Amino acid sequence: MPSALLRTKSVEQSIADTDEPEHRLKKNLGALDLMVFGVGVTIGGGLFVLTGSAAKEYAGPALAISFVIAAIGCGLAALCYAEFASTVPVAGSAYTFSYATLGELVAWIIGWDLILEFVVGAAAVAGGWSGYLQNVLEGTALEIPASVANTSDGFMNLPAGLLVLALTGVLIAGIKLSSIVNQVAVVVKVGVALLFVVVGLFYVKASNLAPFVPESEPSTGSSGWHAPLIEVLFGLEPLTYGWGGIVTGAAIVFFAFIGFDVVATTAEETKDPSRDVPIGIFGSLAICTLLYCAVTVVLTGMQDFRDIDAADPAPLATAFTNIGHDTIADVIAIGAAVGIIVVVMILLLGQARVAFAMARDGLLPKVFAKVHPTYRTPYVVTATVGVLVALLATFTSIDVLAELVNVGTLFAFILVSLGVIVLRRRRPDLQRAFTVPLVPVLPIAAALVCFYLMLNLSVETWVRFLVWMALGLVIYFVYGRHHSRVGIAEEAARR
Repeated sequence: MPSALLRTKSVEQSIADTDEPEHRLKKNLGALDLMVFGVGVTIGGGLFVLTGSAAKEYAGPALAISFVIAAIGCGLAALCYAEFASTVPVAGSAYTFSYATLGELVAWIIGWDLILEFVVGAAAVAGGWSGYLQNVLEGTALEIPASVANTSDGFMNLPAGLLVLALTGVLIAGIKLSSIVNQVAVVVKVGVALLFVVVGLFYVKASNLAPFVPESEPSTGSSGWHAPLIEVLFGLEPLTYGWGGIVTGAAIVFFAFIGFDVVATTAEETKDPSRDVPIGIFGSLAICTLLYCAVTVVLTGMQDFRDIDAADPAPLATAFTNIGHDTIADVIAIGAAVGIIVVVMILLLGQARVAFAMARDGLLPKVFAKVHPTYRTPYVVTATVGVLVALLATFTSIDVLAELVNVGTLFAFILVSLGVIVLRRRRPDLQRAFTVPLVPVLPIAAALVCFYLMLNLSVETWVRFLVWMALGLVIYFVYGRHHSRVGIAEEAARR
């Protein structure tokens, strides 16, 4: 039993599986495509939706420092992802990497965790997009009633669900079409972010940025069930702002940095993964960090952070509305609505590739590993994921979803970071196009930073995460363990 749980799938076998005719994906992506994918998925809900509430409730102007801390944690983990993705260019990202190093049970856990990250992330961002769409259409003949477009004030968020279904169709039609759609949307939303920064600079008041790090004060909104886990474990006084607020803010806005691991999921569809994947990961991370910090400073400089409405789904557009520039506000809202669309699409892409890899290994039903005969995309799992995400986006609010994405992402980063150390020891003979420097120091540092950020998420988020993981373990022991292709092959060899 223990040996079965620790069985690994060799790197060579993982790569060989990609050449099976019924499972082969088309290689269409280059370094620029991957970088644009990374920017496309990273700049979205975190920038256009969560920036306002995180500044208001946790860090004030120092939210820019929160973004830097989150970026450091991501950067350390990105080194580990880059080594794995360039060495094992197979769909599935952290799931595939873990299967080659830490064993089948850990691979299943990380795969189930990635399902949480991508499915919930796509639903959360779709909800944020709906808020910007409402802002754009407000006061026009096409205005959407709150009763069908807001889960806080109404019964459902219908626009979010319809968006997910439409993007599912685009993804089934092919990876290259998805890349073209992404490139157009990235140009739009990066342009909008730069417009906000350049024009907003003229309205920044130094008084709004002083003190840059607001003095720590007792928190009235986070106690008990909603308090950060670190406060409960160590009996710390609930505080907001100051250093504690900055770190908590970093844990919250980590949601804004989930893009680069999606780049790793597309390694199997990349022309030269050993070269292109590291470029895509680090290039997108650097661009996004600079934009996040600039937008945060301008947003909190244009208005006192305490005056920001934490519930506002479109804080960047509202910042210009408040100073009487409705035209610029409308341009930002339209650009953000267009730009956020592609984030949903790429998260759906990432989830479909992870579930496809798990099904190809037998840990999920084989029907999910079917590839469309014409488009060469995993159409069954893409359609299934699309329907599930559409339902979640329609009936769940973004604030609940965002923290769940964060805890799942951070957990994945920890396992990938530790996996680098294990694979270096088990397979020193592998050719590595990219290598993490200072092993094991940097991978351990990456794991520790990510774990510390996880501790700053709420008890409620941890409980939901643990329930989800427990459900995953039940499914593995009931189905996955008995249908594993690696396990079946081992059993056949023993006979």
